[in-house]
Amino acid sequence: MHDGRPGPRPPRRVPAGAPPLTQLQPPVRRTPPPQRRPWLYGRFLAGLMAFLLVVAGGATAGWFIRQDRTSIDSVKVLAAAGSSVVRVLSTACAGTREGTGVYVGDGLVLTADIAVREPLAAAVVTRDGVIRRANVLGTGPDGVAVLQVVGQLQVPALQIATHEPDAEAGRALLGYTASGNLTGQTVGSIHRPRPLGEVMNAAKLGGPVFDKSNQVIGMVTGDSLAASRIVPAATLRPLAVRNAASVTPNSGGTCTESRGPQSAMTPVLQVAATPLALQAQRTLTNYLTLQNRHDFAGVRKYYTPRLAKALPMDTDRRAHLTTYFFGAVITEITQSAGGVNVRINYVTLFSSDAHGAEGKNCNRLDQRYRLLPSGNALLVDGSSQVTSPVPCDSL
Repeated sequence: MHDGRPGPRPPRRVPAGAPPLTQLQPPVRRTPPPQRRPWLYGRFLAGLMAFLLVVAGGATAGWFIRQDRTSIDSVKVLAAAGSSVVRVLSTACAGTREGTGVYVGDGLVLTADIAVREPLAAAVVTRDGVIRRANVLGTGPDGVAVLQVVGQLQVPALQIATHEPDAEAGRALLGYTASGNLTGQTVGSIHRPRPLGEVMNAAKLGGPVFDKSNQVIGMVTGDSLAASRIVPAATLRPLAVRNAASVTPNSGGTCTESRGPQSAMTPVLQVAATPLALQAQRTLTNYLTLQNRHDFAGVRKYYTPRLAKALPMDTDRRAHLTTYFFGAVITEITQSAGGVNVRINYVTLFSSDAHGAEGKNCNRLDQRYRLLPSGNALLVDGSSQVTSPVPCDSL
């Protein structure tokens, strides 16, 4: 009879071959691991890493200090020294007739001889447009010419370095473009120079080279762009004084027909750039450029038939044998009687014994040109003086 309580459990089955349950397993003795000795290699590696970090940090700091000492910013040099770097122009028998110069005080400007070779007249133009006549005193070593400014030049004199520059230090060249804009470029160091062909044009010959302290440490000279080179400050210093012993006096040019720079002469518009103004500008650009190039046959296609008949080519040629026009500015344009009146100011360089020169060789002219329409163009029909010529050095 079942009373509801669980019955006895069946006996546990023991696997065959198992030891008796009463047999006790001997205790397993665990041997503690040996005590770890100090990791000498790790300490060495950590010390080495710390040492390398210190060395790398010092080297990086030294590199930045070196870079700060040897690098140069041409924009800063241009801002600091640009006012004393002048444009040099000439009407001459030979050479490039244009270049860059540096004012070194006492009325003296140093430039490249190639810019003023065999001159009949020369002038310097400051960055802010002040024009002064200049006499070429002579040429020193390495193709450096010395000019004497006529009148006052109100710009600070630049200092020529008295020490040799750091051979690893960066250098900056300041020079003018053919259109008269002053620019600055880096030219590398003495040990790592930048090829001058990457930055040069004819108008930059004579350009001064500066170090980081804005001192002149050299000048670009040469008989051509391909032969241009930087002469050191040691060559320039003896020339930056009056009556320098190393200067060979200049005897001037003897040719009967001289030229100035041959780049295009585009007048600046100081009037609204209307289609009529742009058309007048194109006509006068062609006229002035061809006159500067002494292409007296080519310029006649920009004359009206009346002017071409009244002004024979030989007469035109004789009147401009040594003339060079620059700095042209159109100040006024009006229309009347089917034509266009254009008032223009410009500067002329010419030989002092040229026709009508009256002993001068640089004048500011204020002219009015009469232009007449012909098809889609305007042709020159004549010109007249608005005011009397003013010598360049009188303003």
